[in-house]
Amino acid sequence: MRQILIALLSFITGVALTLSVRCHSPVERPVTSIAAATSSSTALPAPASSVAQATETYDSWPDEAPTPEQVFYAQPALLQQAFEALTPRVPGQPNLYIVAFAGDGSQNVFRNEAEYAAKLFAQRFGPTTHTLVLENNPASLGDHPLASWSNLEASLDQLTRVMHPDQDILLLYLATHGSEDHTLLVDMDPLPLDQIDADNLAGIIKPRPFKWKVIVVNACYSGGFIPPLRSPGTLILTAARSDRSSFGCGNESDLTYFGHAWLVNALNHTDNFVDAFKQARHEIAGWEKQDKLTPSEPQIDVGRGIENRLELWRSALKPGAPVPFAPASSSVGQPPASH
Repeated sequence: MRQILIALLSFITGVALTLSVRCHSPVERPVTSIAAATSSSTALPAPASSVAQATETYDSWPDEAPTPEQVFYAQPALLQQAFEALTPRVPGQPNLYIVAFAGDGSQNVFRNEAEYAAKLFAQRFGPTTHTLVLENNPASLGDHPLASWSNLEASLDQLTRVMHPDQDILLLYLATHGSEDHTLLVDMDPLPLDQIDADNLAGIIKPRPFKWKVIVVNACYSGGFIPPLRSPGTLILTAARSDRSSFGCGNESDLTYFGHAWLVNALNHTDNFVDAFKQARHEIAGWEKQDKLTPSEPQIDVGRGIENRLELWRSALKPGAPVPFAPASSSVGQPPASH
């Protein structure tokens, strides 16, 4: 009986969350709940569709973690804490604000990447760099706000009041699985989180007053995000072509190929995001050839003016020492020795 009651409570919480986020979203979103999945063809985990399934899902929740209901209601406070922890803006020059978004809570690789990105930018690029992490992972439910559609919107809204949107640069780093129809997996079972496709992401970002943006989509088929996101003042980097998989995600890896190449190997040696991308693309091609994989062909789109704005940001930098990578959560296996 207790398990059934817990399952019903999780279901009710899911319905409440779905209703609440739809009330304020400016973009129509696909609704995902514990009781019902979207009708899309994306290769996403099917939510539980019965009380028995919901009970089984809840039983897999970590014993030491807050309950799903507690996690749900803690989000405003966690977001507030994250913003209070931001370092103060440096006046008189462009600042860089990073939002790292780790979408899939079932694999540690995305948590590792989001937390490392925040650490790398904060430590290596100095006081004009400010970082915020949104992540789905059972081990950090009480530490970081969820990587969800609603929290992404709330974070961007809050940043418009912290940043100078016409001067500062927003860097959004998204790491998760991607589908052939260009949908990002957003999952922290059993919480009912909505998925985000390419048009959804554009609908979230474009109405907000950020003039200068760097958007990094590290997922399979992520090249499909470029057309709807393309705009003046925007640099877009993706881990793969629109019709290609990227590599390195999964339980056997602590970092994706793209995260390893662009974050660890490139940005530890240059502060130029475009140069780092070119280095990463070359390195990834070598790894894929060695492993006999179909090339992912990472993509880049450089909007008018963004390179000059990034150069102005870099002009005041004194980059620090390289930041070693250490996984926040170790994966089951070991990454290939070559990368």
